[in-house]
Amino acid sequence: MQIVGELMTRSDLVTITETQNLAQAQELLRLHRIRHLPVVRDGKLVGLVTHRDLLKAAALCGGADPAQQPLWASDVMVRDVRTVGPNTPSREALKVMLNNKYGCLPVVGSDGELLGILTEADMVRYAQHLIEDMDRRSLAADYE
Repeated sequence: MQIVGELMTRSDLVTITETQNLAQAQELLRLHRIRHLPVVRDGKLVGLVTHRDLLKAAALCGGADPAQQPLWASDVMVRDVRTVGPNTPSREALKVMLNNKYGCLPVVGSDGELLGILTEADMVRYAQHLIEDMDRRSLAADYE
């Protein structure tokens, strides 16, 4: 059984704190070409800021660039974030993502410490791996 801890992004995990402004959040999203920023306090997940949250903030600012407004991550972050543990079956995590239209699920330990993040991109990479494996097996069967 495949588990979340085997698929999640853990290295180079990009995070922000509640007191970082939206300009910093926007820059991190752009620089790292990501759409989700876990918000941490003392290593523990306290929220999530997404690219969509920044778009909503722009709408609330009358279309003005939210990065130019005095707004902080804590002003726009989602506080009640659905999470999974590293031993959660990947199948279960995928169902949660699909049923709720989530683009990611932060992965936390039993103490709330952020361990990683499972994203749509992680799942697509895994699907690519499975398809390539199936193709190899199919080709090998053709030559038997």
